[in-house]
Amino acid sequence: MSRVICVSTAALLVSMAATAAPLSAQYRYGGLPAPAAGTPGTPGAPAAPMVGEMAPDFSAPIADATGAKSARVSLAGLRGHVVVVAFYPKDRTSGCTAELSKFRDEFSAMFGEDVAVLPISLDDLDSHVSWAQEMHLPFALVSDTTGKIATAYGSLPPGKSYASRTVFVVGKDGKVSYRELRFNPVDQHAYDALKEAIEKAKRA
Repeated sequence: MSRVICVSTAALLVSMAATAAPLSAQYRYGGLPAPAAGTPGTPGAPAAPMVGEMAPDFSAPIADATGAKSARVSLAGLRGHVVVVAFYPKDRTSGCTAELSKFRDEFSAMFGEDVAVLPISLDDLDSHVSWAQEMHLPFALVSDTTGKIATAYGSLPPGKSYASRTVFVVGKDGKVSYRELRFNPVDQHAYDALKEAIEKAKRA
């Protein structure tokens, strides 16, 4: 596992939203430091935003290994930065552990500087805090207990109490530049494609 420096991820996030300034070097490793149903193609349910469309805005509570934060994250507050919005089913499950471990261990190579990573699940803040501590996560987790955010992104299957594993890259202009609606957490090709999409968004 690559070593990281502990910082107040929530404070960094608030600073970014307030100033729209470039991410600091400390933020580069992902430090963040958020039911109706819906899946792509489900009649009457919101579909996942298409590439080129504005990403649905949201504001949600966050928590990291130091505890729940009073500040909330908003997508609009991150305008001007590349943002990775990564929905996952549930804290501590095998696939989610594999995915976030990959994000943690290879952040510098996969994401690099000036990228905000927002892992989102329907778990509450208490669950996020304890899991972030167990996993030694250097970034915060977004809590979407009502499923409102997942629904807006077409990532909450009908009748389910957990989100699908979907990943979106949001460009500096707030538009979706990449989406993967069936992200495979144990396939290196999925991470390679995500990295390529992020690099493209950085250059745009």
